[in-house]
Formats: sequence, C-alpha cells, structure tokens
Amino acid sequence: MIYDLAPDRLRAAIVFAPDVPLAKAVVMLPICGVGFQNALGALAPPEVSVHLGWDGTIYVNGGRCGTFQMAAPGQPQDEPDWLVIALELALWPPSEDTGLTPDETALYAEGCAEVDAVTLLESWVRHMLVGINTWADTGTATLHREWSGLAHGLEGEITVKGQTGTYTGLDEDLGLLLKIADKIQMVPLTETLTRPT
Repeated sequence: MIYDLAPDRLRAAIVFAPDVPLAKAVVMLPICGVGFQNALGALAPPEVSVHLGWDGTIYVNGGRCGTFQMAAPGQPQDEPDWLVIALELALWPPSEDTGLTPDETALYAEGCAEVDAVTLLESWVRHMLVGINTWADTGTATLHREWSGLAHGLEGEITVKGQTGTYTGLDEDLGLLLKIADKIQMVPLTETLTRPT
C-alpha cells in the first residue's frame, strides 16, 4: 500500500494480485468500502453516518466525502495480473462556504476532527483484510448482507452506467440488478473499472 496525506485530503492505493477471474476479483471494491465504513464507524462519533455508493462513492452524513476507484487489465473471464483499489477522502472542504456544494462534504466538517487520518488508514486496512479473509472462506453472502445495509442512493429510479431503471437487488458477485421495462438487467461490478491505457 502507498498513501499520500495532505492537510485537506487523504489518498491511498493498494495493489492486489487476484487468483480468481476479474469478474470475481472486483468484489474488492465493496470489500474495501465495507472495511472503510467499519473503520470510520469505530473511530467517529456515534452520530456520524457512513454509507456507500455502488460505484465506490463514500457518503458521510449524506454528503459525498470520497471515493474508491478500481483499475485492472483484462476481460471479466481472465485472471488479472493485478488489481488496484485507490481511496481518495476529503478531510477539509475547499471553501468555508460549504453551502456552495451542499451535496459534498469533508470528514472534519462532519464532526470527525478528532479522527487521525493515519489511524483511520491503518484501521481500514485491518478491517479490509478481515473482509477479504471472510470472502475467501465463505464467499460473498456476508459481504452481500453488510454492503446492502450500507447502500446509498438506490431508492426509486436510478441511472447507472447509462442504464435507467429501478433497483431490485444485487447478484452473487454484487452486480447491480435493475428493472428496466419489465426486464431485469444486470450491471456487473466490472463496469466500474478503470482500464489501463
């Protein structure tokens, strides 16, 4: 893992070497998200809520506070040589006038000023490793349940990767199931990947 801590922002990246096809390995995105929520939930005041977008967005008290991004080479059926998960978290807002961007926030603007960024990073890695071990031992059932309880922005009609429909759930690999014109369409997690150039 590498990280970059600035006064207003935390960036980190972890490189994985999956031994499963990319279509399965992409569950690292929700595993990292749940691990982050568990870590921040343990360090932040109890009134602070942390939720996760399917695409890797992190929401704190309802505002966008950060994101996870995922990159890997190859096709879904291939076993990738590597998979990178990158975290970017806003610590302080860019302006004191937060009313200009009501949908965006920063960690320390949400009552978390006592949360040390490096401690949060270390805790996230520990929780993430527990999540990976659980997934390796028992599959996605526990992850499915935990992530579903933290999901943000899946009510009503939503648009994901150019497809608009009603959220109906997740498949075994946490692909998004949308009801579109009386048909269920699945948007796989591989759609969130950034491809190397």
